[in-house]
Amino acid sequence: QVLRKSLQRGLALSTGSFLVYEAHKLIFGFAEVHASFKVEEVIEQADYLYGSGETEKLYRLLVQHKNSDDAELLWRLARASRDLAQLSSTSAEEKRRLAYEALEYAKKALEKNEANFAAHKWYGICLSDVGDFEGIKTKIGNAIVIKEHFQRAIELNPKDATTIHLIGIWCYSFAEMPWYQRKIAATLFATPPTSTFQEALRYFHMAEEADPNFYSKNLLFLGKTYLKLNNKKMALLWLSKAKEYPAHTEEDKQV
Repeated sequence: QVLRKSLQRGLALSTGSFLVYEAHKLIFGFAEVHASFKVEEVIEQADYLYGSGETEKLYRLLVQHKNSDDAELLWRLARASRDLAQLSSTSAEEKRRLAYEALEYAKKALEKNEANFAAHKWYGICLSDVGDFEGIKTKIGNAIVIKEHFQRAIELNPKDATTIHLIGIWCYSFAEMPWYQRKIAATLFATPPTSTFQEALRYFHMAEEADPNFYSKNLLFLGKTYLKLNNKKMALLWLSKAKEYPAHTEEDKQV
């Protein structure tokens, strides 16, 4: 009888422990599912606001999730911070703060998921922006790292027209680099990075092939590059397309 009672008590305890364990799994499992649904919800709202050009609302939405571990949220926050910094209504002091903030979010996105192409893309963009505040030497010094991140982004997503365009911009910048900047580059690198307008043109056309008419700035730089190559007929064609592009954002208006 004593043995039977002990076994019954042990079984009851085991059953109780099992139920507690199952309840624990259920509650925490639900919390995880709920959290993932919440992330998806925020991303959906963020993409809608981005598509609507609501830069300030987008930043306010995403900055609430700055401590998230989700790379998809973090790179979007980096982009939103950077877009807010680009607005003409943003003060010089705020532009600087937001540029460094954007870089931190992009860096965190990369740490959370190295295989996320957008995290590489926005890390490269934000690192370039910070160079504007740290001087030409830092900007040139970061150039190789920036290009490596753009190339990694293309490896992960070969169809992303924006990243292809950004490598075109990189090539264009080095092709038109003035002599004094070339001297700085020569002091920083054993083999300084170089490029040509022909190489830049190839990337701008590749971006256009990946996603036709996707970005006013790509149209503008196709025109500018053809001008550099003394092909005024083709320059006029692409500059006309840039001029006629529907202006949805402040950048489109500047273009």
